Amino acid sequence: MCYKLAESNKHIYTKNFINEKKHGQEKHSDIKKFVRKVDKSRIPTINILGVSIAAVDIKWTTSYLEKNLTKLSGDYICVSNVHTTVLSYEDESYLNIQNNGLMALPDGGPLSTIGRRAGFPDMERVTGPTLMNEMLKISVDKEYRHFFYGSTEETLEIMKKNLQTHYPGLQVSGMYSPPFRPLIDDEKKDIIKMINETNPDFIWVGLGAPKQENWMAEHQGKVSGLMIGVGAAFDYLAGNIKRAPRWMQNYNLEWFYRLIQDPKRLFSRYLKTNVKFLFLISHIKESKEI
Repeated sequence: MCYKLAESNKHIYTKNFINEKKHGQEKHSDIKKFVRKVDKSRIPTINILGVSIAAVDIKWTTSYLEKNLTKLSGDYICVSNVHTTVLSYEDESYLNIQNNGLMALPDGGPLSTIGRRAGFPDMERVTGPTLMNEMLKISVDKEYRHFFYGSTEETLEIMKKNLQTHYPGLQVSGMYSPPFRPLIDDEKKDIIKMINETNPDFIWVGLGAPKQENWMAEHQGKVSGLMIGVGAAFDYLAGNIKRAPRWMQNYNLEWFYRLIQDPKRLFSRYLKTNVKFLFLISHIKESKEI
């Protein structure tokens, strides 16, 4: 399904939370070489379980994208949380994908909390839905074009209407709901061609982790536009699920609000990854005296 519609940077800082595991600095063999047009090392980062998490906030992120967008086509941004960080710790190929994008933003509250305690007082959560909303708000004046990849046809239909209502004049270059199965090579080529023909500035990818990060890494340098993996942002915008109240977001309780709405799918995931994350961080802090 596709619709075609009309501050100074800090020096990089790496806090080594773990030395006994390789951090995946070399590119995965499946990732094509991509020549980046910006200096990634100027983005402040903190190493959390091997993942180079950007030590930034939403204001820094939106400003950075505005200033550099013309140089970011073909690159991708991960929006990382406790779940993806633990997955990266367990899977070196996924770790490489997280680290080989332009940046991995701190979606999870615990990640930004660790960053503030490690010397980045301004580090705050940058969630996928919030980032998408902030960029959409300025897109009419900036004439940014947006492509939405992922979710279901039904969700995209509702999204299309809500985008027109909430962001009058927004340029949606296209929407596509991919099949829920592995794609063959010809289909992949057709999708790349379809996206590039719409000439988007942003490609919002809503496939869920780790699928969306794998897709972005596979398409690095192949598509025109900056890819950003935003997880459940499509469902929020379509009204399929509700975001947590602001006070719950501020107290890092958004995960609990989501759990209440979708306990069958999220309970086992949260139980496994949240507990493991706390164990790993506490164990490493004790052994390294952090």
